[in-house]
Amino acid sequence: MNEAEREAGVHTFNYESLPPNLLSSEIVGLLTAIREYKGKQSLYLEAKPDILSSLLEVAKIQSIDGSNRIEGIYTTDKRLREIVTKKAKPKNRNEEEIAGYRDALAMIHESYDYIEPIPSVILQLHRDLLRHTSSAFGGTFKSTDNVIAQIDSEGKQTVRFRPVSAVATPVAIEQLSRTYTTALSQDLHDPLLLACMYVFDFTCIHPFNDGNGRLSRLLTLLLLYRSGYLVGKYISIEKLIEQSKSTYYDALEASSAGWNENESNYVPFVRYMLGIILAAYREFEDRVEGLTIDTKSKAQRVEDLFDQRLGSISKRDILDHCPDISETTVERTLSSLLKKGAIKKVGAGRTTAYMRTGFNDVLIAD
Repeated sequence: MNEAEREAGVHTFNYESLPPNLLSSEIVGLLTAIREYKGKQSLYLEAKPDILSSLLEVAKIQSIDGSNRIEGIYTTDKRLREIVTKKAKPKNRNEEEIAGYRDALAMIHESYDYIEPIPSVILQLHRDLLRHTSSAFGGTFKSTDNVIAQIDSEGKQTVRFRPVSAVATPVAIEQLSRTYTTALSQDLHDPLLLACMYVFDFTCIHPFNDGNGRLSRLLTLLLLYRSGYLVGKYISIEKLIEQSKSTYYDALEASSAGWNENESNYVPFVRYMLGIILAAYREFEDRVEGLTIDTKSKAQRVEDLFDQRLGSISKRDILDHCPDISETTVERTLSSLLKKGAIKKVGAGRTTAYMRTGFNDVLIAD
């Protein structure tokens, strides 16, 4: 750290000498398993282009939806698809945010090999993220200090973490990027570990007035792709995080304790993220093998979902699980199953779902 960084009070980023607990048997086991799945995925990328194309489209929609939902940003399924496919323009702030994530994600998907995680690129991604909004902050670091707070059941706000000050943010981002790039270029440690550390430290810096969480997830994909881990293109990592949002925040909180004093522990967050990446690879393999091996009709595959899962299952769940089956086919199959009395409808409107009938209504579905 140079004199300017010391005066600014910037956290020390050290990716050259990792804490011993980051090389525990548990974490090494996760890294090994992920590397094995990565090798298998390379074979699928060459052999299953049609299947991968359908998975990619589903994952893109789920990523845009999941990452924004974590921040309380959402719209209807219909509007989401129209915005993602650029068939409709945003109507409100939520949809503007969704459109921005769409654009930033597209740039990463298309050009990750040429996008380095350096300050100018981070600012560009942030500008793209907010480009459809009226925000004046897009593409600029925060102008005032911010805090990460939580609100209890009585509405009382408690500061959980104080990120880097506004004045120190440019220095922190520059040092973070330089440290990561140096460690990666020197092949000092597993790139998956370095990626998780980078994303965690970026989140602790919290460099923007708005969009920090979403940008951290975009950077996660960027770093994974640049290291050859492409699973996030076909299985939404953001959706998996959204589905385990409570655990995600717990991991961030556990790791961030003592960060400003250089006494934090990367392990909870790194372990969580590696678990998410491994889950994505496992789901990828299940999806590809299921689509490749299954010789049943599309209608039968839809019906079989009700015998494979517990709970209710929505039309969107079916479309996401079977990306090669059209919405028309799903609707026709559901209508046929309803007429036969094989399933029943529960809920209405946006909450409409379906359940297998019989067995005293202890039903097998999703």
